[in-house]
Amino acid sequence: MSRGLILYALMAALIVGTGLLQGWNLALTILNMGLISGVMALGVNLQWGFAGLFNVGVMGFVALGGLAAVLVAMPPVGEAWAAGGVRLLLGLALGAATVVAAVLLWTRMARGRMRALAVAAVLLVGWLVYREVFDGGVGAVEAVNPASTGYLGGLGLPVLLAWPVGGLIAAGGAWVIGKVSLGLRSDYLAIATLGIAEIVIAVMKNEDWLARGVKNVIGIPRPVPYEVDLQASAGFAERANAVGLDVVTASTLWVKVLYSGLFAAVLLILLWLAQRALASPWGRMMRAIRDNEVAAEAMGKDVTRRHLQVFILGSAVCGIAGAMMTTLDGQLTPGTYQPLRFTFLVWVMVIVGGSGNNYGAVLGGMLVWWLWVMVEPIGLWLMTTITAGMPDGSWLKGHLQDSAAHMRLLTMGVILLLVLRFSPRGLVPER
Repeated sequence: MSRGLILYALMAALIVGTGLLQGWNLALTILNMGLISGVMALGVNLQWGFAGLFNVGVMGFVALGGLAAVLVAMPPVGEAWAAGGVRLLLGLALGAATVVAAVLLWTRMARGRMRALAVAAVLLVGWLVYREVFDGGVGAVEAVNPASTGYLGGLGLPVLLAWPVGGLIAAGGAWVIGKVSLGLRSDYLAIATLGIAEIVIAVMKNEDWLARGVKNVIGIPRPVPYEVDLQASAGFAERANAVGLDVVTASTLWVKVLYSGLFAAVLLILLWLAQRALASPWGRMMRAIRDNEVAAEAMGKDVTRRHLQVFILGSAVCGIAGAMMTTLDGQLTPGTYQPLRFTFLVWVMVIVGGSGNNYGAVLGGMLVWWLWVMVEPIGLWLMTTITAGMPDGSWLKGHLQDSAAHMRLLTMGVILLLVLRFSPRGLVPER
């Protein structure tokens, strides 16, 4: 039996053990987020493992995927559209037209002072017109019942459509970002992508007309039944009683099982596609570029173009994961997207699992997420056991018990160090 199969069997044993010891509700919750984490890790592995691109803006693309769930699945707010929707869209169109006009002037006019003055004049006039039209539309939209709406809403389509749309939106953002930053050296690319991720999240927090900003969008439609609907079904109640479960517990578990099936299907499809890409001539070319860009360029390969391709693909996968996560949560909360913290976590998943190996990245995503959830209660139990013989009120006892809250980050660091020391290529190394 291969090393990968053994490790996946151990991961399954951890999930099953969690269900047996702490309840299947918790086990399925960890499994669902573990599957989503596996998708995120797969996206980062496409960029780093295939091409050596150091993208630290993962959360920006995840946030764009989450935004897609709102734009696709939420019902449109008719009053907001009537108040300022057309004006807002016109303002966005004027802004885009200004940028296009400036680019055309820059490329078609001869070099010199006149070109610079013409471009500056177009940008200045376009900016003033854009702000005049756009700000009025934003004010009108955000004034419509801001306590519960205050935004344009979405298209009212099935939420499952938001998952591929999230990938497309993230891919579009990656194209723009890649055009600007992929010519940079790896360390500068990391700084640029982190900054751009912060910009994306800042826009989502502050532009209430788009997705209510920090007021959050709640009640995003679900692709699975609601628990209350299952509990009201006599047939479901009979089936729950037949297996010895009360209807409330059974409905909660069944909904999470359905989510697990959907997430697992998406992960398997993406994993199959990634494996096909890795085994193709394109995948071999990407690894050659990763290993030696100079030699690849000498062989006639367009390195920047190939980097842009894989950057877009990896970002699209992260966008799909973001749409899945928002669908699971049932709400969009831009304040929870913390680029430095969660980007670090996804990178730990890839490194621990094995960068360059798609199966390893998925395994790392599930394992690190399990540790992220379980380490704190395990740490609290450990500290309680250690301090059991200490007198109540002891400063040392209180300090050790309070330290359990920091076990997560400590454990991530220790796991990363151990893997880098004893298995520097990850748990499932690249072949």
